[in-house]
This record gives sequence, C-alpha cells and structure tokens, in this order.
Amino acid sequence: MYIAMIVAFVIGYFFIAMEHPFKIDKAASAVLTGVICWVLLVIGKDTILAGMDMEQIDAALLEHVGEIAEILFFLLGAMTIVELVDAHKGFEVVTNRINTTNRVKLLWIISIISFFFSAVLDNLTTSIVMAALIRKLMRDKEDIWIFGGVVVVAANAGGAWSPIGDVTTIMLWIGGQVTALNIIIRRCIKCKAVALN
Repeated sequence: MYIAMIVAFVIGYFFIAMEHPFKIDKAASAVLTGVICWVLLVIGKDTILAGMDMEQIDAALLEHVGEIAEILFFLLGAMTIVELVDAHKGFEVVTNRINTTNRVKLLWIISIISFFFSAVLDNLTTSIVMAALIRKLMRDKEDIWIFGGVVVVAANAGGAWSPIGDVTTIMLWIGGQVTALNIIIRRCIKCKAVALN
C-alpha cells in the first residue's frame, strides 16, 4: 500500500504541476489526491499500521487535524464577519470618506489604515477586511494585486508592534516575556519604517 500511496501522490502532484496544459484546477487535483491517499491508507491500514501504537497515531492525527480545523474555522469566521459587514453596508463608512482619485494617495491611506487595524486585530483578519475594502474601491485587477501586497506588508508591520496584533507577540505577552508598554515603545517606530518602505 505504501507504493500505491506514493504513486497516487506523484500522479496527483504531476496534475497539480500541469494545471494549465491539462486545464484541470489544481485545487481539484489536490483534493482528489488527498482522498485517494486516505482511501488507500484505510484499505491497507492492517499492513501499514501493523506494530504501531494506536494511541500515538490517534494523538498525532488529532493534533494535525485539530491544527487544520483551527485555521479553517478561523477563516470561516473571519470571512463570515466580512460578508456580514458588507451586507449591512459597513464598508461604505470607510469608502465614502475616501474621496481621492490619486492612486498614490489612496495607497498611503490604505497602508496607514491597514497598519493601525492590524495593531488591534490580527494580521490575517486585517488582510481579509482590507482586501474586501480594496475590492469595493477598485476595479482594475492589477491595482487590486498591488494594493493587496501593500496591505499584507502593512498589516504584518502593524501587528508586530502591538501586544495583541500578532500571534507571536500575544504568546510572548501572555507568557510574561514582554510588557505591553515595552513592546510598543521598542517596536512602533521600526514597524512604521517597514510599513513605509
């Protein structure tokens, strides 16, 4: 069964790499490859898992599936909030106040908003919210990609100077390794410099 799983993985990876020539979406290839590998594992579990401690396997599987579930539930929650805000015209509060047609000025505004949002929210939520906002403000796909890149950089820089803006700083703050005032004083100017570059 090991060999069958490896063959299935290699074939699936081949179809993912050849997405454009075969005109098959790589997400579909990846999901199908994953399903085939899991089915092969279930079919051959007696030979593949022979001699292994089932409690260790259960613990490892639960840990990895749990991590994936955390990410998926977080993204589902964040996207639900974004859609609710959009459905109730919440983005209009911001988009109505932004009345510039100058792309450079708009880039600065979006960057500054992303920087300070990320200090209060986390980086990923800020990026999702700002991406939705950018889609409301712009139509050109290339501009959306450029502004999206700026949002990601500004959100990461903004989250790094706040004790609640980034997962790492939250863990350090909760663990008592840093104080809120110390991290703000030491990182704020450096993070602003990163966001401005």
